[in-house]
Amino acid sequence: MNSRLFGVGAALCALALVGAAPSPATSAPRHGLPLGAAGLSETRTTRTLQPGVTLTRIVRGADAPAMDWTVELSIPGGAGSPDPDAPPTALKDEESAGELSAALRAKGFDARSENVTTPATADYAGGTLGWRVRVGAFPSESAATAERTRLRTAGYTGSAWYTGWDGDAGDRGPWHVDVLTIDPKKFHGDLRASYGPDLENRETTSALAAADGATAGVNAGFFVLDPKAGAPGDPAGVGVYDGRLLSEPVNGRPGLVVHDSARGTAVTRFTWSGTVTAGRTSLPLDGIDRVPGLIRNCGGTADDLPTARPLHDTTCTDLDELIAFTTEFGKETPKGEGAEAVLDRHGKVVEVRPARGGVLPAGGRSVQATGSYAARLTALAEVGRSLRVQSGLKDTRGRPVTTSRTTSVLNGGPELVRDGRLHVTPAADGMVQPGNPSFYYGWVHKRNPRTIAGTDTAGRTVLITADGRGTGSLGLSIPESAAVAKALGLKAAINLDGGGSTTMVVDGQVINDPSDATGERPVGDALLVLPAKR
Repeated sequence: MNSRLFGVGAALCALALVGAAPSPATSAPRHGLPLGAAGLSETRTTRTLQPGVTLTRIVRGADAPAMDWTVELSIPGGAGSPDPDAPPTALKDEESAGELSAALRAKGFDARSENVTTPATADYAGGTLGWRVRVGAFPSESAATAERTRLRTAGYTGSAWYTGWDGDAGDRGPWHVDVLTIDPKKFHGDLRASYGPDLENRETTSALAAADGATAGVNAGFFVLDPKAGAPGDPAGVGVYDGRLLSEPVNGRPGLVVHDSARGTAVTRFTWSGTVTAGRTSLPLDGIDRVPGLIRNCGGTADDLPTARPLHDTTCTDLDELIAFTTEFGKETPKGEGAEAVLDRHGKVVEVRPARGGVLPAGGRSVQATGSYAARLTALAEVGRSLRVQSGLKDTRGRPVTTSRTTSVLNGGPELVRDGRLHVTPAADGMVQPGNPSFYYGWVHKRNPRTIAGTDTAGRTVLITADGRGTGSLGLSIPESAAVAKALGLKAAINLDGGGSTTMVVDGQVINDPSDATGERPVGDALLVLPAKR
């Protein structure tokens, strides 16, 4: 039995056994999800988890026949490439792809080059992304892997690939989609974000849910994964928890705003500003609770390299930064060259460290400086002097955004639905990367596991996970994610972190099938549905 299919089956069994809720109601909808060919079989099974909270599992195309596997090659720069010395990528120009295909065929491989086109979105014209090269069509992953090994022996690199993950409109599935709906008119619990004991370490969604006694939860925002990009687990974008801004936004990118009551959920685009002030002198902050000099997903200040604009899955750098820290970051602040002003709970400077890093006093905070800011901070922060550290969110018009202790804001992107219409924004949110169409191809165009959140016309918060990277569930492209959100009635929707992070937990059990080979992935934060207080 395919391990993915077994995992989904186990999840279905768990769904049926967990809790003492009434038996799920199964139905065949009049209008199915806009996925694959028309007329596919689709079932929806719904049950109530607690007052105001329902879980619906949608299975589309369960009877779909298996599709072919192939080997997708990395294409080196050819004679037609603008840069023949550029590293191999999945997509190149037609001439380079044709050269590789011809060379492979000359060595006895069943190679072909294929034009990859992608649909237009709200801010991206779509059309031809580039050309890919593939070898063979195989009935199983093992057969494709064997061909990949033969190709490697011949000096070529590539990966075994299931063609159902390509995103072709006529595919027959299957898809497995889970939908949590929280109706504020009936809901008496809390809907809130959690990052665990500290920001700088990762926990699984199920561990975060268990720690807070959550009825259900999903993974949430993008986060730092590689220590070279910052502190693993740190949000890679806006993070507001219990009303406190603990991570600055990627300027201009959207976030999901939720309140404990589940009322007023919204998708909003944010900027921010912050200052450190002593007397009449102020210095501008570059960030909050992150390693100085490393800006994951970019979208920072004008002197960041290579860009101040959002650039997804890229770490921008800045040698001269001023970063505010809270005790929520971790046991210690990051170590390194520069200076650090340590403040007590009243905002008075109790220590000026000639190098960065160390423990903060209970309830206190600090400001770290690197590069040219180190001397400026040292001059400003005399021991015993009061420093005022201020920061706040703004909307894209520059108007302040207020939060309360019942507010959470989670980072995401791209936007998927606005005012009930498809509104997919990969260009604005840094997923269109000039000179690198392979990134868009893999991240936006191809099908992957996805986590989606938003609100519908009835004011309900809707959280969606779609399994992917398996033969038992194909996953969703970003345009398909938007179409699914719209079909489920969302008037506003945002893409959250997906891929191996996509996880849904219900009553202590992971009910979807996370795609990492090691199982459930530790993440930066999660959005949790908590029961009513007793």
